[in-house]
Amino acid sequence: MSGKPVLHYFNARGRMENVRWLLAAAGVEFEEKFIETSEDLEKLRQDGKLMFEHVPMVEIDGMTLVQTRAILNYIATKYDLYGKDVKERALIDVYTEGIADLSDLIMQLALCPPDEKEAKISLIKDRTKNRYLPAFEKVLKSHGQDYLVGNRLTRVDIHLLELLLRLEEIDSSLLAPFPLLKALKSRLSNLPNVKKFLQPGSQRKPPADEKTIEKAKKIFKMK
Repeated sequence: MSGKPVLHYFNARGRMENVRWLLAAAGVEFEEKFIETSEDLEKLRQDGKLMFEHVPMVEIDGMTLVQTRAILNYIATKYDLYGKDVKERALIDVYTEGIADLSDLIMQLALCPPDEKEAKISLIKDRTKNRYLPAFEKVLKSHGQDYLVGNRLTRVDIHLLELLLRLEEIDSSLLAPFPLLKALKSRLSNLPNVKKFLQPGSQRKPPADEKTIEKAKKIFKMK
C-alpha cells in the first residue's frame, strides 16, 4: 500500500465524512473504494481488512486502519493538526469529543422513525443553542484568537466547521446568536484547501436522501 490514502466506506457521509474533511483540509488527495453491496463488505471482512468487522477503514502509509477516532488521530498527527504540545492536544480532544456528541445526534436523524424525527430535531436545536455552541463561542471570546486552540489551524477547527455546516442544513438560523462562530466559519471556509473541498464536484458528500439510507440499510443489514 502506497501513494494516496484509500478510503473504504459506502458513498455517503456517515462516519467517514470527518476523515474526508480532515484529509482535504490538510491538502491530501485520496481515493475512495465504495462499498456497494453487503457482499463487498463481507469480502473486506474475509480478507482480514476489518479488525473489528466494520468500517470506516483507511489504507494509509502501509497500514490498514479502522476505528474512526484512531484514523483521525493519525491523520491529525501526521499533518501537524494536533497542537504543539500535550496541553493543546488535551484541549483539542475535549472540544472534539463535544463536537462528536452533537454530531452523533445529527447522524441519528437519518435512521430516526418518521414519528420521532420532530422530537429529535427539537432536541438537536436545544442542545445546539443552549449547550454546545455557547461553549465554543465562550472559548473564542476567552482568547480572542482566530482559531480554537493555539491560534493556528488544528483538527478541531475542521471538525467544528463541518458541524456548523450540518447545523445550517437543519436550521439556517441556529448560528445567528453566535457572531464569533459565524466569523470562524467564514474564515475557515475561505482557506484554500477548505474552499476547494466546498466546491461542487469535490469528494464532499451531500446529506443522505431516502435512497441512500435504504441502500446503507441493505449493505449493513440494518432493520
